[in-house]
Amino acid sequence: MPKNRIKFLNTYIDNVTMSEAVEYIDTMIQHKKKGYVVTPNVDFIVRMEKDVQFQKIVENADLIVTDGKPLIWISKKIKTPIKEKISGSDLSPNIFRLAAKKGYTVFLLGGKEGVAEKAKMNMELKYPGINIVGVYSPPFGFEKNLKEVNRINEMINNLSPDILLVCLGSPKQEMFIAKNINKYEACVSLAVGATIDFEAGTIKRAPKWISNIGMEWFYRFLKEPKRLFKRYFVDDMKIFYLYRKYKD
Repeated sequence: MPKNRIKFLNTYIDNVTMSEAVEYIDTMIQHKKKGYVVTPNVDFIVRMEKDVQFQKIVENADLIVTDGKPLIWISKKIKTPIKEKISGSDLSPNIFRLAAKKGYTVFLLGGKEGVAEKAKMNMELKYPGINIVGVYSPPFGFEKNLKEVNRINEMINNLSPDILLVCLGSPKQEMFIAKNINKYEACVSLAVGATIDFEAGTIKRAPKWISNIGMEWFYRFLKEPKRLFKRYFVDDMKIFYLYRKYKD
């Protein structure tokens, strides 16, 4: 399935629907095409303006989909409308259903201790037939420990999953994939944030109607105000400047 990659503000987006994104990932697995998927949101756009390394990691992804209603609204304003919001936490259940249907193997990487295991248990009930071959919740700061990173790569290699879910938070998860994708054997790696926590039930997602009106970020802020205040009310406000900068 061909992608429709378009220029968007300071980066690129694959202008696809959810079903097209799932179909593309399915095709990658069928053809054993190794690659990774990222889901840029407002925070990504702001970060990429100054972080060239992160920008390259995002743009080198095999599939780049849009997470967040604000970016959909901006795309319409600048007359390059993006078809659909595809957050990692919305994409993942579709991929799990695909995996259960086609027998693709899945590895879960991320979450606090015990969370990935809890997610596995819940997912096996929720998606009958899904084959989750491995889970691992790495210790805090693992990315600075070469021995631990090598251990994770070896774990993945031993299982060679079709789908690797990397839920470490951004930009850590995208950087981990970019640095290690050629060191581990997994077909498609998805950087999908809090998906493991959602599946485990340790974090509750916003109701669908809140997500549909573009206020999921505010719902998350109310749940974790200390952690998210600076991100949402200081850093992400720079999106207005970037909109003015790139709209023409």
